[in-house]
Amino acid sequence: MTKYDIVGATGCTTGIAHTYMAKKALEEAAQKKGLTYKFEAHGRMGVENELTPEEIKDAGAVVVASDKDVDSQRFAGKPMVDVPVAHAIKDPDALITQALSAKPSSPSQQVDYGSGENVSDYISAPKSGKGLGFTLYRALMNGVSNMLPFVVGGGVLIALSLLWGINSADPKSDQYNQIAFYMHSVGTTAFSMMVPMLAGGIAKSISSPAFVGGLVGGLIATAGGTGFLGGIVAGFAAGYIFLGLTKALTVLPNNFNGIKAIFLLPVLGNLITGFLIYWIASPMKFVNEGMVSFLEGFQDSSPIVLGIIMGCMCAFDMGGPVNKAASLVALALLAKGNYFFIAGFSAACIAPPLITGIATTVFHKYYTVGERNAGLVNYLLGSTHITEGAIPFVVEDPLRNMPIMMLGSSIAASMTYLFRVQVPAPAGAFLVLPIVVHPFLWLLAIFTGAIIGGLLLGYARKRKVLAGKKEIPGLSVAK
Repeated sequence: MTKYDIVGATGCTTGIAHTYMAKKALEEAAQKKGLTYKFEAHGRMGVENELTPEEIKDAGAVVVASDKDVDSQRFAGKPMVDVPVAHAIKDPDALITQALSAKPSSPSQQVDYGSGENVSDYISAPKSGKGLGFTLYRALMNGVSNMLPFVVGGGVLIALSLLWGINSADPKSDQYNQIAFYMHSVGTTAFSMMVPMLAGGIAKSISSPAFVGGLVGGLIATAGGTGFLGGIVAGFAAGYIFLGLTKALTVLPNNFNGIKAIFLLPVLGNLITGFLIYWIASPMKFVNEGMVSFLEGFQDSSPIVLGIIMGCMCAFDMGGPVNKAASLVALALLAKGNYFFIAGFSAACIAPPLITGIATTVFHKYYTVGERNAGLVNYLLGSTHITEGAIPFVVEDPLRNMPIMMLGSSIAASMTYLFRVQVPAPAGAFLVLPIVVHPFLWLLAIFTGAIIGGLLLGYARKRKVLAGKKEIPGLSVAK
């Protein structure tokens, strides 16, 4: 059996782009150093290239680059660094060097490089130590990752059922269609599990046995009308309640371990979590409804203001906490049957990668071959609602490029609200155009924001290159 110098795991919230980008970057860095390596990817389809207990035991060091739970406890006792996934893409060589230089006797060596897939994380210097903020962020992102299949699967099925008519799932309507009814029923059932799965994923990231408590707490929160806010509270509450109970029950003899795991922990954990969520359900419902109503109120009274809010939130950290906050509100309104709000949110998320594609196409001579290829790929990523492809371009000059992204997203979202576009699906981008209300106006809004942003981004790059402030290897531009 091969003994590896370095092993590890990568994973992002969606389990698509960043998961494999980080894995590839780590593999290439390890190969350049002449090291033997094996990195597993926690993607949307499950764990790929999974490490065995023997491989972990014999490995020299470990790099965990993930925004969700990848069962890091497996690596206890190994020299290790534990960072958000984006930092393996940014500087994999440094992470491997740091892991190899860690003291083998320490259970882990974890470094807080910020909160995750945020552009803003790249701006500030890394801080030593694993902070509480990163722990909470990873738990939240693990919950979001668990929730996403229910959001996409349920939401798209509901949207597709509308192809037979807006009331096609209602047996009392003239539009009733049995296929549409079944699709809508299955989609609604899946959609109803969003908040419980969010809570369960958060809880499990904190304490593995707490998944059941998070799920129960999430169901109670849903029944109480607390929305995503209640699910988040239920998840963290269950996680730390089960964690505390696990430690408290260590006073019992070892021959009670079976009773603790099967009986005491789930009964006491569910009881305490359930009582807590029942007790705080009313105030959380008030806060949740107030927040949603506040933003929904801009939809008719000030669509441009709402578009600016959505655009800035979505483009500020592209997958981070601010973006996720906008996403949760949009999903909450979508669940209520509001298809306007999610349309602007989607437009704001689609625009940034398209902005980079347009910039590298129009101002191609000011970008390297690699950047131009990335820009071409971003046309595809943007068309499928994957915003993260724009991150490397923002990182290159965040103080100039981030505001441009926010402007382009704001224009796209504002025009979407002004045109009264409706998107009855939580994801899919251009793939769901057949069920979009005013699809051509939606495309006009998105590409208007993307073109304006792309021209500004390219022009900013041009000025920087011509001023000699940006040296590009292999690129010669006459001044």
